[in-house]
Amino acid sequence: MIKIGGLQKNTLIDYPGKIACCLFLIGCNFRCPFCYNPELVLSQKIKSQPIISQADFFSFLKERKGFLEGVVILGGEPTIYPDLDKFLRRIKELGYLVKLDTNGSNPEIISSLLIKNLIDYVALDIKAPKEKYQKAIGYQDKKLAEEIVNKVEKGLNILKEAEIDFECRTTVVPNLLNEEDIFKIARWISPYCKKYFLQNFINTKPTLNPDFQKLKPYPEEFLLKIREKIALLFKICQVR
Repeated sequence: MIKIGGLQKNTLIDYPGKIACCLFLIGCNFRCPFCYNPELVLSQKIKSQPIISQADFFSFLKERKGFLEGVVILGGEPTIYPDLDKFLRRIKELGYLVKLDTNGSNPEIISSLLIKNLIDYVALDIKAPKEKYQKAIGYQDKKLAEEIVNKVEKGLNILKEAEIDFECRTTVVPNLLNEEDIFKIARWISPYCKKYFLQNFINTKPTLNPDFQKLKPYPEEFLLKIREKIALLFKICQVR
């Protein structure tokens, strides 16, 4: 069953061009050390995380009809839930658009949601260039990390062929990603996607690995310089 760990009631930036709310689902199959939401990922923290009932959430959506246009589903990782399609169908039946934020590790789920017309926009997180994925997602098993990269690439191909809009994005984390890493990512994903966003790492929230909160984010000028060098690979390339 879908477990809701948080609700941001209004956002003007998380769903491009739409007034939306953000729904944070509990649980994730990655252990990214720089993750901002450890309370949705780590089992010991999940135990103390307040749960929002589905009844309360759908009551909220009914009250906001005519004001909100969309619902952003994020986490954690939403696609770990086998019953995600049933949950999204209820949202769609209320007349809302649905944006899915995903790490791309479950391409079959993405494909199924597309076939069923249950998602209208997708944001796919690209964590690192292929050779650094294991470190970025916190996997001990190299083979499993390689399988994840293959799944992400499969998801990219599925989205490329889909009829909905989507974007890729990368959080640029010091000590994990450098300028050359972003170039590698851009070259990897540009055949698949038209929109790529760089997001600066922030250290104002607790991270899954506490050591990462001690890191100083890159200067904005550093990200803007990289954007200039990769911008021609995409229709839209921006720093957020």
